[in-house]
Amino acid sequence: MFHETVTAQGHLIDTQTLDRVFDLIADRGATHEVLQFDIGKRGEDESFVRMKVTAPDRETLDHVIDGIIPYGCEVESARDARWAEAPKDGCVPEDFYSTTNHQTQVRIDGRWVNVGKQRMDAVIVLEEGDPICRKLRDVRQGEQVVCGAGGVRVTFDQPGRKKQTFAFMNNDISSERRVETSLQRVIKIMEEVRKKGERIVVVAGPVVIHTGGIEPFSRLVEAGWIDVLLSGNAIAVHDIENCFFGTSLGVSLEKGVPVEEGHKNHMRAINRINHAGSIAEAVHQGVLTSGLMYSLVKNDVKFVLAGSIRDDGPLPDTVMDLVEAQEQYANELEGAGLVLMLSTMLHSIGVGNMLPSWVHVVCVDINPAVVTKLSDRGSSQTVGIVTDVGLFLQRLADELC
Repeated sequence: MFHETVTAQGHLIDTQTLDRVFDLIADRGATHEVLQFDIGKRGEDESFVRMKVTAPDRETLDHVIDGIIPYGCEVESARDARWAEAPKDGCVPEDFYSTTNHQTQVRIDGRWVNVGKQRMDAVIVLEEGDPICRKLRDVRQGEQVVCGAGGVRVTFDQPGRKKQTFAFMNNDISSERRVETSLQRVIKIMEEVRKKGERIVVVAGPVVIHTGGIEPFSRLVEAGWIDVLLSGNAIAVHDIENCFFGTSLGVSLEKGVPVEEGHKNHMRAINRINHAGSIAEAVHQGVLTSGLMYSLVKNDVKFVLAGSIRDDGPLPDTVMDLVEAQEQYANELEGAGLVLMLSTMLHSIGVGNMLPSWVHVVCVDINPAVVTKLSDRGSSQTVGIVTDVGLFLQRLADELC
């Protein structure tokens, strides 16, 4: 039999972390024996567990350890992380360590070092002597890559999880909870993020336009509450269509009914922007005179529009190279303290995969399944507010502006 002594510390009980660890050990063919268990006496206190994990062979034991490390477990017989060379570009050894979005450290020369650029589904490489997360496609031949879970430890709890400002985050997904209550807490987070000098990033879908969110969103931009918008081609097209023709997808936003030949309007809007050369040029030339995109340009707020196979046009500003769009998204998320996700499941999940777990995430959608899916994909810090996104933006702008 083979065994390792493992420790874990944190909010192990109320987050059900310990249950998951025990289940994983059993599911992978090993057993555990609890040697020490200190339970926190108050809500903010952490618990500590020390246990012996036993398996019939080394391979099974390594498989178990690999599985429980992401839950904040640490092998007591601390050893340095094991490194191996990438055999060629975009390829790493078979036993590479795959990261989570939680703060990770690796042991180098007997000391624990924080891993930079934390994100999920990455590998850990050395860059100028420092460990950082890197996407598999960006790994280059000869780079040193962490292999196995030895010498790796993860802080599983999100910082601030027990603090009052973010106490509502855990499983806060309900269509029956008062929106006003969640709204006030979001405002408090936004104010705290601003005080820290961190960025507020919005990830938004075209539903923002359809539900009347243009005016309140623009007010938030003009008041300096938004640092960057991450979205797709559609939100800009529909916003610009509304500026030119008062419609979105040919439906009058004022009357809520289709207009004659309105199905052409979004293509006519794209054509006018093409003539100007870009959205910014359309603003500077006096072609585009109102709307969300107008406010972004006039207030020097950066936006990134990531393209997809569904896009009409697309607009000249839309980034149709998927890899380049991902890179631009990731760059704009640097220094983010809060990401506000508004009715766009695919862009929200994509952004969630790029974020470390200590960045606050608020997801607003009329469909609770969208919020749940985002959380299920690993962004467990997500606050879910189930409501109409247009009404949410209106209330948010009324309070903050």
